[in-house]
Amino acid sequence: MPFIAFFAGLAVYLFFRILVGGFYTIRPDERAVVTTFGKANRLPGDPVAADESLSDDERERYHYPSVEVVQPGGPYFKWPWQKVHKVSVATQAVPLTWDPTKDQDTIEAVTKDNLTTGVNGQIRYRVSENNLYAYLFGVQSPLEHVMGYFVSVLRERIANFVDPKGQSLLTDTDVGEGDDEAASSAVDLSEGVSINDLRKNLPLLNEYMEQQCRSTSGRYGIDLDAALITEIDPPAEVDRALSAINSTRNQVAADISTARADAEQQITMSKRAVDIASNNALAEVAPLRVLAETLTHIKKEGGSKALEAYIRNLRVPLLKRAARVVQTTSKKA
Repeated sequence: MPFIAFFAGLAVYLFFRILVGGFYTIRPDERAVVTTFGKANRLPGDPVAADESLSDDERERYHYPSVEVVQPGGPYFKWPWQKVHKVSVATQAVPLTWDPTKDQDTIEAVTKDNLTTGVNGQIRYRVSENNLYAYLFGVQSPLEHVMGYFVSVLRERIANFVDPKGQSLLTDTDVGEGDDEAASSAVDLSEGVSINDLRKNLPLLNEYMEQQCRSTSGRYGIDLDAALITEIDPPAEVDRALSAINSTRNQVAADISTARADAEQQITMSKRAVDIASNNALAEVAPLRVLAETLTHIKKEGGSKALEAYIRNLRVPLLKRAARVVQTTSKKA
């Protein structure tokens, strides 16, 4: 009897352990990798071979194999010596200050002018289905590695950030032609205040971070969907000083704009005055030119007598309007 009870209990245990406990399902937002005695079923191909964001040295270092991925559905069956590693592939958001080893409210970074500023925001990410081996077996905590990599790149960018003209962080394109005066003013009003430049260029900074972190898929099996740096806040005393500087520089910029507008208006008015004077002079000269051409034509066609007659007739209206006429005679020697 004891042996029968033992074998009966063993049979019941094996039934529930192998048959009932061996079935599993995969949700639509999940993917799974099944390992047999700790080894995943590998497939031919290299998931990072075509990843242009990785250098040749990084491709050699992060040479991960492709593994068979279990798609959503089920029920699937596994043996007791197999283990199912489920991973959510949905897009998730994590604060920039997330760190499992410590509690922090902001990320500190030092600017090029040695000001310690606080940075806040979040990043959106999702697990790369094409490189699940790196996420599951490459490193112990892939998200922690990604956050550390992101923060280090961000601090390096902030420490070396110089953008006095408000140019793109990704290119060396100069200000457009014809805007030399505006460009020089922008340099004068912005140079040396890195926090102001960073605040004005948050979209470009986010774009830069996204481009720099494209290699996280090949490194850690995580695709960075978006970087959202929303706040760059210096200490309170520095912020007050920057506010005063900004107010003064905004006033200077307004004064410069007003002076330029006044100068342009004066130049325009001067040009119009010159045009009016030129037109008046042309209007006064035009009758004299016509009269000269008429007299020349009369003398050419009718001779001196015709010209004297025309002049005599031309004087008649003038004599009628004159109050006094003085006639002189010249004596011939």
